[in-house]
Amino acid sequence: MSGPWDRRGGDRREFFRDLVGDWIDGVVRKTEDTVIQKRYHRPPGALPEVGFLTACTRCGQCGDVCPPHAIQFAAPGAGLAAGSPFFDPRLQPCIACPDMPCARACPTDALTVPADGWAGVQIGILELLPERCITFQGSECSVCAKACPIGPTALAIDEAGHPVIRAEGCVGCGVCVRACVTVPSSFKLRPVGT
Repeated sequence: MSGPWDRRGGDRREFFRDLVGDWIDGVVRKTEDTVIQKRYHRPPGALPEVGFLTACTRCGQCGDVCPPHAIQFAAPGAGLAAGSPFFDPRLQPCIACPDMPCARACPTDALTVPADGWAGVQIGILELLPERCITFQGSECSVCAKACPIGPTALAIDEAGHPVIRAEGCVGCGVCVRACVTVPSSFKLRPVGT
């Protein structure tokens, strides 16, 4: 007798492991949506939000070693996030330091350096707003692409002269948001999970 596990090319154990894993992911997402009052741009290597808020001791060591002093700490009125580290890309973005000193300084697992470095990091979701970008109005500009610390694997200029975000390479550091010459910026950076 065949079952759904036969169609998936695996055995029953794999089928149920996938099913339970999907269910747990859904429960975590719903819990985060209920518990989290506001989403923040977390430093690189952060656990998913609920895990991060649980593991972070609010020691401040990540902020002490941040070269551009991008890391701030949530105000006392921020609920469960009070005292936790975040950055605001409009004020001072993360500059994607190659050695991730903030994650290395973390005494818990709230921040960790991924084994594959920046390739395993997503600290924000970048979006281009073409209606604001001057390249879509006939002007030449490449300030954003030149400022990107990751390089053309994250943000490049296409043949038409327009910025192109390469989602597989973009870590969401926010440097382009601040570097953009338009006001407001032609880029929008959303926190992970939004």
